[in-house]
Amino acid sequence: MGQDGDVDVTARGFLFDCDGVLVDSDASVHAAWSRWAVEHGFEPDGVYAQVHGRRAADTVALLVPDAARQAESLHRINVLELEAAGEVPPVPGAPELVAAVPPGAWAAVTSGTRPLARARLQAAGLPLPDVMVTADDVSAGKPAPEGYLAAAAALGVPPADCVVLEDAVAGVLAARAAGVGAVIGVGERALATDADVVVTDLRALTVVDGGLRVAGSRLR
Repeated sequence: MGQDGDVDVTARGFLFDCDGVLVDSDASVHAAWSRWAVEHGFEPDGVYAQVHGRRAADTVALLVPDAARQAESLHRINVLELEAAGEVPPVPGAPELVAAVPPGAWAAVTSGTRPLARARLQAAGLPLPDVMVTADDVSAGKPAPEGYLAAAAALGVPPADCVVLEDAVAGVLAARAAGVGAVIGVGERALATDADVVVTDLRALTVVDGGLRVAGSRLR
């Protein structure tokens, strides 16, 4: 994709990551995981650097090798994240973009649990998507493609006819492994991925007949 002018991305299915794409949950995530890290004797910034795009269960398993403690540790971070979800705002442009997507054509594919995803979307004033695939619905989280494949199937659209909007390395890897037609990165974190194009936020995107238009003013 070129750097000058607008770019049209062909798609019949629109697959959104949730955190960092639809909702700006960074402050909420940082607060919850920092508190969890301190309680478990970890350095908060080191823990926070590992959470983006991953299921909480996968992060906990990585940091807490003692299987006997994992269930309790996972329950604790789930509680902390839900407690912090109430003040999560939408990513700029998210309300307008999802309202413009054709009915039945969009899905959220998140590494969060279903209760957490619902709480953050509702706090941000966003509608619940037609299809929502969460950490509770897959046996392997991102970067495995299972979530994006399930969402495309639920929409009845082949992965190659879908566009994915992601902000994290694990999510872009999952989208690529699912064989989607295009990946749009959202936010500065996405500059570390191989997304086809990276935008500051969703205000750079417009729904057009047959897909999305990406404004010429973008990060990459």
